Amino acid sequence: MAEAFTIATFNVNSIRSRLHLVIPWLERYRPDVLCMQETKVADREFPSEAFLKIGYHVVYRGVKGRNGVAIASIEEPQEISFGLDNGGPPDDDRLIRGVFSGIPVVNTYVPQGQKPDSPMFAYKLEWFQRLRAFFDRHYSPREPLIWCGDLNVAPEVIDVHNPKRLLGHVCFCPEVWEAFERVKAWGFVDIFRKHHPGEAGQYTFFDYRVPKAVERGLGWRVDHILATAPIAEHSTDCWIDSEPRLATKPSDHTPLVALFRKG
Repeated sequence: MAEAFTIATFNVNSIRSRLHLVIPWLERYRPDVLCMQETKVADREFPSEAFLKIGYHVVYRGVKGRNGVAIASIEEPQEISFGLDNGGPPDDDRLIRGVFSGIPVVNTYVPQGQKPDSPMFAYKLEWFQRLRAFFDRHYSPREPLIWCGDLNVAPEVIDVHNPKRLLGHVCFCPEVWEAFERVKAWGFVDIFRKHHPGEAGQYTFFDYRVPKAVERGLGWRVDHILATAPIAEHSTDCWIDSEPRLATKPSDHTPLVALFRKG
């Protein structure tokens, strides 16, 4: 890998509506890679020129109004592909993978699940199963790999502001914890928790419907950066940047950033 490598993940909740935040953020922090979810734009309308003007390559896949994934990178990406390839819907607007600065990266927007009794919740659990099989087929936990994105799971009690009230939500319930843990057990380390073990009150999502949610600390940690051991051991920091969530016309999510050093 490079002397140093910085990767961030950000559910932008419409890239065209959030371009006024994303481009200045990239110019300020200059991460090697930015993984984005919920771009909500058809490919022909993706604002790629804005990224090119500031020195970033960008690859993307999406449809108008929902889902959508993209990755911006300083170095030209290699081996790009989209979607799951193990039966069932490919959902190529939910998964994009490639090699960036020599490091394999998988960026996912996991289905939210809607309601516990809805078909989309069952689909979410199945999606995690398919993702585990996807990692089995394409990668090895003994090799470097970063998996990140909006995974729509708050995996610990400390990852939501009110665990007693929120228990049973499609992003905070035993079924989703188990599904996520089966994928994580393939060989991933939660990079944020490596650097902030047991630390409560650290969130990446703040519901628009909750007044002053950021200021009051009423959030969820549902966006994650995970890595296999060969690269996780080289992580030096991982942090949440809450500033974009406090900006004008923000996404309901905010960036999560991880730093790695050369081994």
